[in-house]
Amino acid sequence: QVQLVESGGGLVQAGGSLRLSCAASGRILNTYAMGWFRQAPGKERELVAAISSGGSTYYAVSVKGRFTISRDNAKNTLYLQMNSLKREDTAVYYCAAEYSQGLVIRGSSYDYWGQGTQVTVSS
Repeated sequence: QVQLVESGGGLVQAGGSLRLSCAASGRILNTYAMGWFRQAPGKERELVAAISSGGSTYYAVSVKGRFTISRDNAKNTLYLQMNSLKREDTAVYYCAAEYSQGLVIRGSSYDYWGQGTQVTVSS
């Protein structure tokens, strides 16, 4: 069993930056694929970025070049550095984990989810 807890969300002006963290407990994450998802009001959950256990990454087109996903296996923590934030980045952000060595892109493939952290970008 894996427990995930996100932190780092908040209110930021457009153009600003935030770094989200996802602390994991219960299992060592170095053999887990992980991802960041987001869900805005009235919209479906979407993948933001994913990272394999080996460090390969995948980004949604909308965030590529602005967001960076990374992991610190020694700290059992996943990160999402978000730069040049836009109003359309406003959403609840969730981290997820799946026991897999490859990249996991589909949300339905993840078994473990955090509670989410709110990110609000103002103009």
